[in-house]
Amino acid sequence: MTEAPRFAVREIELYERPVVLRLPFRFGVVTLTQCPQAFARARIEFADGRSEWGAAAEMMAPKWFDKNLQLSNEDNFDQLRDVLQLARKAYLSDASPASAFGHFARHHDGHMSASAARGFNPLLASYGPALVDRAVLDALCRAQGVSFYAAMAVNLPGIGAGRAEFAGLGMDGFLAGLAPAPGIEARHTVGLLDAVTAGDLSHRINDGLPETLEEVIQAYRHRYFKLKVSGQVDADVARLEAIASVLDRSALPYFASLDGNEQYEDAHGVAQLANAIRARPALARLWESILFIEQPIARKLALDADLREADFGKPVIIDESDGELDTFVQARERGYDGVSSKTCKGLYKSILNAARCAAWNREAGQPRYFMSAEDLTTQAGLSVQQDLALVNLLGIAHAERNGHHYVDGMAAQPRHEQDAFLSAHPDVYERSHGAVRLKIREGRIALGSLACAGYASAAMPDFAALSQIRA
Repeated sequence: MTEAPRFAVREIELYERPVVLRLPFRFGVVTLTQCPQAFARARIEFADGRSEWGAAAEMMAPKWFDKNLQLSNEDNFDQLRDVLQLARKAYLSDASPASAFGHFARHHDGHMSASAARGFNPLLASYGPALVDRAVLDALCRAQGVSFYAAMAVNLPGIGAGRAEFAGLGMDGFLAGLAPAPGIEARHTVGLLDAVTAGDLSHRINDGLPETLEEVIQAYRHRYFKLKVSGQVDADVARLEAIASVLDRSALPYFASLDGNEQYEDAHGVAQLANAIRARPALARLWESILFIEQPIARKLALDADLREADFGKPVIIDESDGELDTFVQARERGYDGVSSKTCKGLYKSILNAARCAAWNREAGQPRYFMSAEDLTTQAGLSVQQDLALVNLLGIAHAERNGHHYVDGMAAQPRHEQDAFLSAHPDVYERSHGAVRLKIREGRIALGSLACAGYASAAMPDFAALSQIRA
């Protein structure tokens, strides 16, 4: 391990900009048509006076962090602004030097307590440090002139020191053994409102981009899919049959995950859906393609449900229930086999859970425990690049990737910002239909250019064009 550089966090700036969707997206209890994207900039300073800026970005998705129906979308946005400000205050409260991970370790408990005092749940509270930690790490990588991958190979952030949750996992050896791939499969999400074929469309946008699942497959040649279900067995089976009628046309194998969207109260309800799918001959190939079931039980009940005796026929992972650093440990004890990686929950949590999977699989003598990559909201630019770099580092071969489908790429950004990202990352982006957007070929995203100095980006947003989030 390289000794982790120590530095002070001197400045943190918070920004946002609006994002308007080209297609409405329904997940769980909300149908989304627009949503702000948050940005964090952090300046770190070393003992010799050198300093560097870094940045991170993340969508402010309503009704995911907090599903309280009494709160409006604007209430949810304000909650996320608040936890960003709480994180900013925490990280600037102590000017003494620490490693990148040391700053996280130092402030984690206090930030979670301060957030809880405001009535924020742990998942919501994690959003603030998640952005600040990435911005700080970006600054460190830029200051050292190394890529995110190279920094992780030698544990430049100092991951593990000062947090008991990381003890005994051989973090240095785990990180040194990771081998990022040159590309990743994009797992296309089929939302509950998404048209499967042209016959499902009440009207067309006619912007030249795909509008149906059928058209998405024709355009991008996906082989991995994420299928959302509503909790209504008959309706879900009928919709899955319509989806299967399109997916089954491929002569090549395809793979899918089933997203339960927290629509069930117990394991029995999940078993009913699994049994109904298995009973339908038209869904035989789709059922065989399903890799896992994601968070089917409501987060408040998920860890009360013991899945060890359940017969779903597929492994089950947690997503929204993953609020604390030790939640995956609790979930494993209840029979869950996996957990999602999402940069909005924190990069250090993802690395911790990946190291746990490796350790538990060694103990079990088989690859039972795993991580999936879930996040359909990541937008072109810092957000999607940092998320892709993280899951690629962890060896995850496919990632839910759908922000490019619901949003018209970088169309809303200044032209010079679009050009900067395209020039710096021509393997990740292309210009088409009037804007720079994510490039997907044969269902895959190339990632080679993410191995640049900094946290996976050689370009930056135009911060002067953003609105500042003020306390």
